[in-house]
Amino acid sequence: MTNRTLQAPWDGLLLDARLATLTDNDRPYGAVEDAALGWKDGRIVHAGPAADLPGPAASLAREVTSANGAWITPGLIDCHTHLVFGGDRAHEFEQRLAGASYEAIARAGGGIASTVRATREADEDALFDAALGRLRRLLADGVTTVEIKSGYGLDLAGERKMLRVARRLGASSGAGVRTTFLGAHALPPEFADRPDDYVDHVCEVMLPALAEEGLADAVDAFCEKIAFSPAQTRRVFERARALGLPVKLHADQLSDLGGAALAAEFGGLSADHIEHSSEAGVQAMATAGTVAVLLPGAFYALRDTQLPPVDALRRHGVPMAVASDLNPGTSPLLSLRLAMNMACTLFRLTPEEALRGATVHAARALGLADRGTLAVGQRADFALWPVRRPAELCYWIGGTLATAVYAGGARIA
Repeated sequence: MTNRTLQAPWDGLLLDARLATLTDNDRPYGAVEDAALGWKDGRIVHAGPAADLPGPAASLAREVTSANGAWITPGLIDCHTHLVFGGDRAHEFEQRLAGASYEAIARAGGGIASTVRATREADEDALFDAALGRLRRLLADGVTTVEIKSGYGLDLAGERKMLRVARRLGASSGAGVRTTFLGAHALPPEFADRPDDYVDHVCEVMLPALAEEGLADAVDAFCEKIAFSPAQTRRVFERARALGLPVKLHADQLSDLGGAALAAEFGGLSADHIEHSSEAGVQAMATAGTVAVLLPGAFYALRDTQLPPVDALRRHGVPMAVASDLNPGTSPLLSLRLAMNMACTLFRLTPEEALRGATVHAARALGLADRGTLAVGQRADFALWPVRRPAELCYWIGGTLATAVYAGGARIA
C-alpha cells in the first residue's frame, strides 16, 4: 500500500519489480508481482502493486528506475557477529583438523585468549581498517544492518576500543550497526583463576562506564563450562537490567546449562547457538518472546553433530533468526547468505524460514521494529536480486548475487 499523505517528490522509485515483502504468512514470502517500491527521507512510501501507485511514475519521484524484473527483499540483517578483532586463528583451524577439540585449544591458551592478545595489541585504526574490509563483504551480499559484539578486549580500554570501532563502521559505511558489550566472553589473563573477581569488574567497572558513554546497545555473555557459569551470568544480567540495557546470551552451545531459560527469564532479546537447549528452555523462550538465533557457521566449522532443537522451536512458535557468527576462530564466515544456505542444508530450515530468519526475526533479535520487511513506514533497507525465485538466495552456494543494496534509501553496495 501507499501512504497517500506523503508528498512527492519521492527520493526514488523502482518499477518492474517483484517484492518479497515478508509482511505476512498467507502468501509465500509475502510475494507481490508486477510491483513497485518507492521511498522518501529514508522510509518506504510504497511497497506493492505498480497499479496502486497514486499517479504517473515520472511525477512521483526524482529518480525512477527499472528493476528489470529483479526480486527485491528487505535488506539482510546479520544479528550476531564478532566482526571487530585483531589477527586470525588459521593455525587453530589446522589444529582442529588434526583432532584437537575447541575446549582443548581454549584451555591451552588458544581460542578467544589468542584473539584477545592480538586485539589488545592493535590500535583503533588498524582494527577499523581490517573490520571495514570484512563489513564490505557482508554488505555486498545484501546485508544492511549488522550487530557487532565486543569481547576481545576484556578490559575497559580494549572493550571501549572495539565498541568505538563498531560505531565508526556504521558511520562510515552507511549500514545500520548495533553494538553489544560482551565483556563476559572469557577470563582475561590478569584475572586467571579468579572468575568471580572478573565478573565483579565487568559489573562494577566496565559495564557502567560503557553504558554511560552510550557505546553499548545490549549486553551479552558466554554461559558455558569453559566460560561463565549461570550464576555469574545472572549477575551480569542483573547489572545490565539495572542500567536499562537489554540482554542476549551465547546459550547451550556445548552443553545444556539452562542458558536458553536464563536468557528468557531476563526477557532476553535472543538466545544464540542453543544446540543443547532442552524442551523446557524452548518453552521458556516461547513464553518470554526470546528469539532463537541459529548459527550454522560455527556448527559447520566445529564439525558439530548436536543439532539445535528446530522441531521444538517450530512447535512452540519461537522465532528463528539466522546469523553468520562471523569471528576469527569458530565461524570465519563472510556471507550471511551462505549462513542461510547452511541453515537449510544442515538444520533443515526451508528457504523461506531462512530468509525470514535473516530479516524479520533477525530484526526482532536486535530489538528493531523499523526494518526486516518491505512495508510503508519501514526503513528503506532493501536489496535487488536478479533471480527467478527467492529460494535462489539459499540455493546458490557462495558467490555474490545482489546487484544493488540500499540502507535508509541510500545505495551502500
